[in-house]
Amino acid sequence: MLHGIVFHNPYFLFGLILIPILIVWYIFHRKKIEPSIQFSNVTLFKGVKRTFRQKIYPSLFILRMLVLTLCIIALARPQAKLSKKEVNIEGIDIMLALDISSSMLAEDFKPNRLEAAKEVALKFIEGRPNDRIGLVVFAGEAFTQCPLTIDHDVLSQLLKNVRTGIIDDGTALGDGLATAVSRIKDSKAKSKAIILLTDGVNNMGSIDPQSAADIAALYNIRIYTIGAGRIGMAPYPFRTPIGIQYQNVEVQIDEPLLRRIASLSGGSYFRATDKKSLQTIFEDIDKMEKSKVDVTLFEKSKEEFFPWILFALVFLGLEIILRLLYFRTTP
Repeated sequence: MLHGIVFHNPYFLFGLILIPILIVWYIFHRKKIEPSIQFSNVTLFKGVKRTFRQKIYPSLFILRMLVLTLCIIALARPQAKLSKKEVNIEGIDIMLALDISSSMLAEDFKPNRLEAAKEVALKFIEGRPNDRIGLVVFAGEAFTQCPLTIDHDVLSQLLKNVRTGIIDDGTALGDGLATAVSRIKDSKAKSKAIILLTDGVNNMGSIDPQSAADIAALYNIRIYTIGAGRIGMAPYPFRTPIGIQYQNVEVQIDEPLLRRIASLSGGSYFRATDKKSLQTIFEDIDKMEKSKVDVTLFEKSKEEFFPWILFALVFLGLEIILRLLYFRTTP
């Protein structure tokens, strides 16, 4: 009965504190309000059972408490809020293209490049509840880990499960970008974007990255490219018979290519040298690709106190009838 109900005068509800106080008062003072006759000997009354009417006499008090409770709630003016919300969203579809080659295990990012990228991407997804987002992963080949979806819980779980070694190693940059383009090109969204993150140079695959960028431009898809890796050398873990050994390897990122890809589509290129700078880059992209939300809210209140008053009158009438007829006492 109270589902979806708000109170216009909620301070009246403090009056409900009286109910338990009155119940305690009734229990401790009941004997004082019942008439009694003094006898010198009560042996004659042993074994006499209470009548049904005596047993249910406290129901008068219960009815009175119900009446008081209902009246207090009615005074608080319960209301049902009838609202209509119209939301117009200029939708944005975003495909994340993530490099999962073995070089993403380099630890110039903590704990490594791949895990840092996943953590930052998860926060990015969480901050865009109104957009459809999908995920493409690539190394020596590319595949769609998650198509465009508004179900960000599923997307986040699939992103968390991404790891290196699930496909052939290498960096098929063109294939990864082309796969992302094919997944988003037919979208009806007002705005379409691809965020491509890699830490290497294109060395595998059958599609030229610049050709994939040309196709993206034809479909008005903006591409934001991110080169992930410290400038110079980076520690990389190698498996050996005696365990994991670290060796510094040169960071090779084809920045000119990533800049051309971004420029062809009207996007931007960024260089991330650590997790903090990667976080800043995603925040910048988030600001560039904001959806516009127009909300029109209509609200109307409907008074709901009448049923409470009606039940209060019914219980009060029942209590009066029982007191005057069934529980009537002779002076």
